Amino acid sequence: MIRNLVVNCAPTLAGIKTANMFSYRFASKEVLVRDVHSVNMKLNPKGIFAVILCAEKNYAQILVYRLSWLAADLAQDGTQAFLVTYGYHAVSVSDCISHLKKRFLSSEFPHEIGLFLGYPLYDVIEFIKNGGKNSKRTGCWKVYHDENEAKKKFAMYQYYKNVYLYCFLQGKPIEHLIA
Repeated sequence: MIRNLVVNCAPTLAGIKTANMFSYRFASKEVLVRDVHSVNMKLNPKGIFAVILCAEKNYAQILVYRLSWLAADLAQDGTQAFLVTYGYHAVSVSDCISHLKKRFLSSEFPHEIGLFLGYPLYDVIEFIKNGGKNSKRTGCWKVYHDENEAKKKFAMYQYYKNVYLYCFLQGKPIEHLIA
């Protein structure tokens, strides 16, 4: 799990992104829970948390987030008002994540997850409104507004992914990769 975490969550570990999400293949639910607990033992002292959003068959969706950043992102006025339309009524991160987990169980993918991942509100709204079409650029997310800013972020995210993977493969423990 640690390698998947480094590859997929480097921007969050580096302190340049609120959260990342990745798919994780597991042998059993017991192993999954043990792996996430082990990761949290390493990440939590630095304010980063991993949570299982959903697990079906042998795959799980794992959200890795900086608690203080996600709390600030979710507390923004526009974000709060938007999330209310999807049944979110709490401001606390744990309550919002609990509701997000329920949304993962529904038949419709919870596209509002972009707000949990630090994507711009306008882009999340436009993605949903346009059914994922008509974007100006595609990278970590589909961009509908500030294409230049998104392009810079995409490049920065890729840079940290490369650097963190290199450091990890050289034997640097994950605890030393957290900014």
